[in-house]
Amino acid sequence: MQPGEDTGLQYIFPSNLVAFTTHFGTSSNRLSDPLFQLNINPKVHEFNPQITCLSNNTTSDVAGEHRFSIIDERKQRRKISNRESARRSRMRKQKHLDELWSQVIWLRNENNQLTDKLNHVSEDHERVVRENEQLKEETSELRQMIANMQLNSPYPSMIREFQDILFEILCK
Repeated sequence: MQPGEDTGLQYIFPSNLVAFTTHFGTSSNRLSDPLFQLNINPKVHEFNPQITCLSNNTTSDVAGEHRFSIIDERKQRRKISNRESARRSRMRKQKHLDELWSQVIWLRNENNQLTDKLNHVSEDHERVVRENEQLKEETSELRQMIANMQLNSPYPSMIREFQDILFEILCK
């Protein structure tokens, strides 16, 4: 486009706004208003689509920048939120790990106590088994002695009674 060429629409402001408003039948209250008494010289304003486009581009650039700033702000808030969430997650994880370690220590102590208890019970069991074996041997020896006495004794009925009493005592 060359300078001085007509590029668009033209429009004109009336020279006397009062005459313009009375011509179109506006109310008389507005005519007495000093704002309507202004004298406006007729000026020709040219409508230039390029200027409008440039204006729209500028507006859209500002709107685009505004959108980008909103998006950047949202990203920044999200980033901060994610960091905070990750920090809370690490804290929960550490707390859980600490709880697990304390549980491990508690279980190890309990395991040691139970192992000690089991060892004591096993030792007691072995002692009782040895005592039981000794008593069985003594019982067998006593029975053998009684059997020998019966064979050699002139009073077999008395020995049998003694044997029954001894057996009752040993079985208790």
